[in-house]
Amino acid sequence: MRRLAAAPVFSLGFRPFFLAGAGFAAIAVAIWALWLYGRLPGAQPVGGMLAWHRHEMPFGFATAIIAGFLLTAVPNWTGRPGLNGWPLIGLVLVWLLARFAWLLPIPDGLLLLVQVPFLPLLAWAIGRDLVAAGKRDNYPVLLVIALMAGAQGMTLWGIAVDDAGLQRRGVLAALWLVAALMTVIGGRVLPFFIQRGLNRAAACAAQALPTRVLLLCSLFAAVSFAGGLNDGPRPWLALLFGLMGVLHLLRLWRWHDRGIWRVPLLWSLYLAYAWLMVAALAMALWHAGVMPQQSLATHALAVGGIGGLILAMIARVSLGHTGRLLQPSSLVVLGFALLLIAAVCRVFLVPFSGFGLALSALFWSGAFVLFLARYTGILLKPRC
Repeated sequence: MRRLAAAPVFSLGFRPFFLAGAGFAAIAVAIWALWLYGRLPGAQPVGGMLAWHRHEMPFGFATAIIAGFLLTAVPNWTGRPGLNGWPLIGLVLVWLLARFAWLLPIPDGLLLLVQVPFLPLLAWAIGRDLVAAGKRDNYPVLLVIALMAGAQGMTLWGIAVDDAGLQRRGVLAALWLVAALMTVIGGRVLPFFIQRGLNRAAACAAQALPTRVLLLCSLFAAVSFAGGLNDGPRPWLALLFGLMGVLHLLRLWRWHDRGIWRVPLLWSLYLAYAWLMVAALAMALWHAGVMPQQSLATHALAVGGIGGLILAMIARVSLGHTGRLLQPSSLVVLGFALLLIAAVCRVFLVPFSGFGLALSALFWSGAFVLFLARYTGILLKPRC
């Protein structure tokens, strides 16, 4: 038992959660695609497969990666020891139990109850260190995690009472909360990664006002989904999402350096962040009555933005925190490309062909399988 707790994989949060999240990403989307195309007719989890897919992508996949990143970043921010050993194993088991519960012959209420503890426990694990260290500038991260727990509660209640609208609102609120978190984290790490990766002189600090406006707009967007304001087009919300898109665009313009296109760990992050801009502008067009399907904006965010940023970030963080050279293998670079193609297929091909969903799922799952093929050994072994 001591040997298990002392294993390298449980030395810091990014190791088990990046492995678990990447593995789940590949499996869950493959299952969803097989069911959509009639290959798993007997699959009937509580609430149905759509409810399972809606819940598990933000609250299963995304929260695992968020946990791995924050449990690694917060110790750097605060100078306090990170969660490791048995406390980390316990948190991983809470996440795993929630995933496997969908397969167990247990009462519906118990299954839904098992989903609840993970986000509050994560908030406690990072919040105690942020508060103890007085890191108030990082409190917005804690706020986002708390709001995500609320969005999950809304989603689970929607499943419990068979209210598809409530489920949808909770899930979409969660997706835009993840976007808000990536807005905060991306605004810090992308310019730093670009500056360090290209050996550029340190850039001037970004103006605080646009950054705060973008965060507030992102949080309000999430709240607007939870409140049902995006159930139908509202022209005034087109202004909100349009402003978000423009602010994302200004960030991309400020960060751009021609050198990034020679460095896969940089162009993968940059292009993935660009999907946040695409999603916001697509929502603006939908509210303005120009674009017919809101789901295209949702999947631009979910596949291109969240999926792309997650894959690029875990590839970069895993190398840096295990002491490896910041040079991904050709397999992982192929994975970056596959993820981008998956987003293009889901957003631009699906409106014209039913094969778009299959291709998007295939490329998405392939991207995360390639990550696992290269990084499983790295994450299981001690730091170099």
